[in-house]
Amino acid sequence: MPDITSEQVAHLASLARIALTPDEIAKLTGELSLIVDSVARVAEVATDDVPATSHPIPLQNVFRPDVVGETLTQEQALSGAPDSDGSRFRVTAILGEEQ
Repeated sequence: MPDITSEQVAHLASLARIALTPDEIAKLTGELSLIVDSVARVAEVATDDVPATSHPIPLQNVFRPDVVGETLTQEQALSGAPDSDGSRFRVTAILGEEQ
């Protein structure tokens, strides 16, 4: 696999409109080369007989069962509201929309 050059890193930075100093370009050149090499090694191992996985270990649902619990009455829900019409919350109109 060809190594990443500092010219390629500078070009990519230019395309992404990221200003990089020469020191940053030199550092990123080495880091990107390492990343490309690592991906190439994984690609060598990932053959058709290796099944694709999204997680290394099996997952299971960790949520509790959805059980209806005690709820507020309408009066309890509206008791702390700054304004209500007796059965609903009353709020100011937005964007000039009148209901």
